[in-house]
Amino acid sequence: MTNSVLLNNIDHQNLKIITERSASYGDNLWYVQTFPMEFKSVQAYYPIFFNKNPDTGKFFPLALFGFEHKENLFLSDNKWSADYIPAMVARQPFLIGIQTLNEEGVEKQQRMLNIDLDNPRVNQEQGESIFLEHGGNSPYLDKVADLLEAIHHGVNDSNDFIDTLNEHQLLESVTLDITLNDQSKNQMLGFYTINEEKLDELSSDVLKSLQKKGYLQAIYMTIASQANVRTLISKKNERLGL
Repeated sequence: MTNSVLLNNIDHQNLKIITERSASYGDNLWYVQTFPMEFKSVQAYYPIFFNKNPDTGKFFPLALFGFEHKENLFLSDNKWSADYIPAMVARQPFLIGIQTLNEEGVEKQQRMLNIDLDNPRVNQEQGESIFLEHGGNSPYLDKVADLLEAIHHGVNDSNDFIDTLNEHQLLESVTLDITLNDQSKNQMLGFYTINEEKLDELSSDVLKSLQKKGYLQAIYMTIASQANVRTLISKKNERLGL
C-alpha cells in the first residue's frame, strides 16, 4: 500500500530522496511496465514482452529484469548494471495524482505531483533535496516532474499502440524455455510477443499507417529486444555461480 499525498513545499520542505538502487528500496522487480516512447532505450538492455492485467484484461508492454518474482538480475551491490533505468522505476517515489477543481461551476481534472510518504526512499537526512532551501523546486524535482509528464503521455500512447496490435492480431502468447549452465530447465508462461507471421501478412497501406504512428519501429524494437533474454540467462548463471 502507498501513502500518496499531494506534494507541497510547506509540509515537505525538508524531504530528501535516496536515489541509489537497492532491493531495500523496492528495486527487486522482475519486470516493470514500459512505454513505446522509451523502447529505443529499453531494447538496448532488456527484453520487451507484453502481459495482461488480471483485473482489466488489458495488455501492457513490459521490460523484463529476471525470471521470477523479486529477481532483478541488473541489481547488485546497490547498483543497477544498465545505463538506462525504465521510467516507471526511475519515477519512484513520485506519482501522478488527479485533483478535481471547480472553475465557474465546471468541474475540471488537473494532474498533480504526488509523493508516497511510506516509500523507503523518503527521508530528511540523505539524498536529493526536493525543494530549494529558500523555496522553489530543486533541479531534481523538475526532472521528476518532466518524467511523470512523459509517463502520462506514454500511457495514452501505449494504450493506442496496444489497440493497434490487437486490431491487426499482432499479439500471440509465448513460452520462454530457460536452460541454465547446470542444465536445469524452467518455463516462463503468461507473456505475449509480436506475431511475426501476422506482421508479414499486413498490407502496404497498414504498414505505412504503422510507420506514420511510430508503431512499426516499436514493433521491430520489441522483436529485436528479445535477444536480451540471453543476457538475462548469462546474468542468472553468473549469480548462481554456474
